[in-house]
Amino acid sequence: MSLNGAMNSGISGLSANSQAMGIIADNITNLNTIGYKATEARFSTLVTGAGNTGSTYSPGGLSASPYQAAERQGAVLASDSTTDIAMSGKGFFVVNTDPDPTTGTYLYTRAGQFSVNELGLLVNTGGYYLQGWPTLPDGSYDVDQDGIADVSVPDPTSLSNLQPIQVASLAGTVTPTSTVDLALNLPATALVGATNTATVLAYDALGVGHNVALLWTKTVAAPATWSLEVTGMTRADSGAASVSGATLASFPLTIDTVVFNGDGTPASFTPVALSIPAGDWTTAALASSISFNLGAVNQANGVTQFASGFSIVSINQNGVTFGRFQSIGMTEDGEVTASFDNGVQRTIFRLPVATFANPSALEGKSGNAWSPTVNAGTLFLNPAGTGAAGKIAPSSLETSTVDLGKEFTNMIITQRAYSASSRIITTADQMLEELVRIKR
Repeated sequence: MSLNGAMNSGISGLSANSQAMGIIADNITNLNTIGYKATEARFSTLVTGAGNTGSTYSPGGLSASPYQAAERQGAVLASDSTTDIAMSGKGFFVVNTDPDPTTGTYLYTRAGQFSVNELGLLVNTGGYYLQGWPTLPDGSYDVDQDGIADVSVPDPTSLSNLQPIQVASLAGTVTPTSTVDLALNLPATALVGATNTATVLAYDALGVGHNVALLWTKTVAAPATWSLEVTGMTRADSGAASVSGATLASFPLTIDTVVFNGDGTPASFTPVALSIPAGDWTTAALASSISFNLGAVNQANGVTQFASGFSIVSINQNGVTFGRFQSIGMTEDGEVTASFDNGVQRTIFRLPVATFANPSALEGKSGNAWSPTVNAGTLFLNPAGTGAAGKIAPSSLETSTVDLGKEFTNMIITQRAYSASSRIITTADQMLEELVRIKR
């Protein structure tokens, strides 16, 4: 009967609009939730099995279903925390429900408000652990963590190569000196046999500093030729001898011979690295090999010979003493870098960006995360900014996509639709009552 159908239709209207009001309430309460995506109530008609013909109509009502655009871009705002990240473009951060990914579940989120917990792991406000590909300090992939750079990008469809971002295990770091860059001027008016000295600070594999004594000697007048020798090495902290054995016996050791052009630029070099075996360090450090870079041939970008006194422009070496872990940071291409108080930065992980063909079909989970479904399509993991993957905005957060004005408007419309559906029920009830009165 159409009156009963009308009442059922009204009931379906109450149910659908109640669900819509619940969606609006969730949106408003998540106005300040980082990475939250506003949900819409989408209505569709219901048609009864009897169908509708030209002479009869059987009301069916409506149903409501939630729709959440999981990849809808929210505003990206700057943050004071170096562990905060935002997704700019398509994609999700990969997270896990457990510190041990083998026992947890992989989920996907755009909520990038991460911090270091008591285990030294990066975890967001939902309690999910950020995942990444392990790397070597130079940024090359090392997913099997054998210390050897991988020859290719990790499998974009495999989650097994990911590890939780771990910073607690980062001990202090030392970088032994392997290169010394010298820029100085040798006097063009010097006579054969004239000498000039300089000292370079170098570090061994233990981070101990050593003063390397250098001696420049003019050996040939024309073409002007100078030799560079290491005459000794002493510890910077105590002045004690740095080396012993064959290395000590080799001093003075010629490490380069420079022939100059008539315009004061170097015409040729004959470099020899300063090699120190492990057994010759008095500090018991590992073996070292130090190369001295004096500039380029025919260019005044290193050692020169002009009519001026001996002057040192710059001495730079790439070694650093021991440094303690200081902070962690992110880059636009997803590199996770560890900074130490000696100025060294090391890349420790690289964040993958997860993409799906139909991200709106992902299933929402508590903590502002999503899990994959069949309808979402195949998962792909790519470095940030490559393929369909968006870029990562470091020290930033993506805000909620909720529009408060729109939600209040929808609330008024939904309230009126709910009231109208209730009037359908009361009106149909009055009509049924009139029908019953006919019998009386």
